Amino acid sequence: MSSNDAVFAADVEIDRQEGVRNNGEEEPLLGNVRDSRIDAGLVTGGRDGSEATEWFGTLEIQGLPWWKRPSIFWLLPPFLLFTTAYGGIIVPKMNLIIDLICQDYYADQDNDPLKGITDPAKRFDQCQSPEVSSRASLFLLYASLCGGILSAITSPKLGALSDRYGRKMLLVFTTSGVLVGEILTILAAKYPDVVDVNWILVGYAADGLCGSFIVGMALAHSYATDCTPPQKRNVAFGYFHACLFTGIAIGPILAGLIIEARQKYVSRNEAVVLVFYIALACHAVFIAFLLLVIPESLSKTRQEAARAKYRGELELLGPEWDWVNQIRSMNLFAPLKILWPTGPGSSPAVRWNLVLLAATDTIMFSVAMGAMGVVIIYVRLQFGWAEWESSKFVSIVNSCRVLTLLVVLPLITRLVRGKNGTSKQRNSGSDAFDLSIIRVAILFDMLGFLGYSLSRDGNLFIASGAIASIGGMGSPALGSALTKHVPPDRIGQLLGATGLLHALGRVIGPTVFNGIYAATVGQFRQTVFVMLAATFGLAFICSWFVRPHVYLDELEANGSPSRQESDDE
Repeated sequence: MSSNDAVFAADVEIDRQEGVRNNGEEEPLLGNVRDSRIDAGLVTGGRDGSEATEWFGTLEIQGLPWWKRPSIFWLLPPFLLFTTAYGGIIVPKMNLIIDLICQDYYADQDNDPLKGITDPAKRFDQCQSPEVSSRASLFLLYASLCGGILSAITSPKLGALSDRYGRKMLLVFTTSGVLVGEILTILAAKYPDVVDVNWILVGYAADGLCGSFIVGMALAHSYATDCTPPQKRNVAFGYFHACLFTGIAIGPILAGLIIEARQKYVSRNEAVVLVFYIALACHAVFIAFLLLVIPESLSKTRQEAARAKYRGELELLGPEWDWVNQIRSMNLFAPLKILWPTGPGSSPAVRWNLVLLAATDTIMFSVAMGAMGVVIIYVRLQFGWAEWESSKFVSIVNSCRVLTLLVVLPLITRLVRGKNGTSKQRNSGSDAFDLSIIRVAILFDMLGFLGYSLSRDGNLFIASGAIASIGGMGSPALGSALTKHVPPDRIGQLLGATGLLHALGRVIGPTVFNGIYAATVGQFRQTVFVMLAATFGLAFICSWFVRPHVYLDELEANGSPSRQESDDE
């Protein structure tokens, strides 16, 4: 059994003991799972017909004072600050890397065209060449390999550690990797003659070793899962997605304004470095909030239960199971077993649905990760955009994405589902509406990237980005659809599997698409966007093979009352 099973078992025991205290006898359990009322996200108040009370995780958490009770609203404001800082350095970091690579490229030549040029505009023009653009794309490819491979290895381990030692400390550890990367970037920018640009690759490696932003997002979702009722988790996840895209929307425009205003008094390079100092301070504040303000979402009881279970598993393996044998037996893909469930309640339809949805989700994530760096390099070469113009583009696109997530998607959901939504329906897998949202999102993404490949004007390129941003509603829809296929006690395992696929996507996406751009920038530089549109086309085809109303129902398979029957009772 995994550590998630241990946490679940501890929760069952807590509920059983509370039943003894309230009624003088144990609450009945259905096989190895809790009563379906608890699975639905409710903890009953007793057998006297009293109204159910909302679920806040464990009964221990319910008894805490408000300033110690975990809630997503403790984490959301500092998380928004974190994502704003993350979004603010995207464009400056890309342009800084191009400038440093340009400087290194010409320094190796006998006749250095940058020598003696102090005007930032003229140096910028000298770096506008396919050769420099190709080298920058290859550098980002190496960066993705350094960070992505390490992240893929460490992500599952960090997720398991968060079950045993809490979400907060692992979030601090993950953010520390970001701090190291930004410090090295600042040193490379301030002292380019001493600190080589390749030290930035070390920063990417440190970020990946600490799990990178992918693990940070997964831990934020885990925090929300710990303290949010199951029927409300899609809303909580939506809040974190909105924070992410809001930060990426306002971060670049704020960074662009700072650079534009600061360049009046200092050099362009010093203005760019100031943005990294501000981002460094924002991440430090986020760590301070985690350590001093935000309460831990995972109770001490659950942490200790998970640690005890882990110790028991190690004891069963025996003393010969040292770290060498652990490395030899390491199976990176073990978490993916949840995507191919066997045994009671499973079916070929469930398995194929999980695989197809996970594949579609991974494709969309890989494209998003692979396109980000390529787009910034491309618009600089194609349109001559510097920090301010690129920042405006990124902000406009992500503002449209936030509008889609916070206004368009909830409005459509309200019109289709009605006021009460599906809160009183049994969980029976994703329905036709879920699948329609996913397909429409993929279609808009594909149209947007086709627009990128055809646009030769900056305004049309921005319009294509706005069209592609409508596809932003696909990510939460896919996450929600996936979780509807498994029981509540398997959602953690499922999120771990998708986290691993995202980590692999972070390696594969940027590697493939940066490689394509580097190879074709001198001939037909829009080739990468044609390939990206084709990739979305593949995801669109996959989505049509997903069947609605398919669910892994272990209760019915074990001969216990179904969820609907329990609700009727």
